Amino acid sequence: MTALSLESMRADIARILHESPADIQDDDNLMDLGLDSMRLMKLASQWREAGASLEFADLAAHATLAHWWTIVAGSQTRDA
Repeated sequence: MTALSLESMRADIARILHESPADIQDDDNLMDLGLDSMRLMKLASQWREAGASLEFADLAAHATLAHWWTIVAGSQTRDA
């Protein structure tokens, strides 16, 4: 199982939004960029399968890559 990285998460978000990863900034509101709840659920499921401990509600509450990375990095540290 490959650990998630900030850049792999950025690439996953960009792919699902049909954007370039360079267009996804850490503090962008991803809902404003077009991410909807169905796509968010898909990302959350994908990242859980990759080993991240996260919940949809945590991601939906503050929809920025920076916040999501804080959650994922914290779960990876706890699991190490």
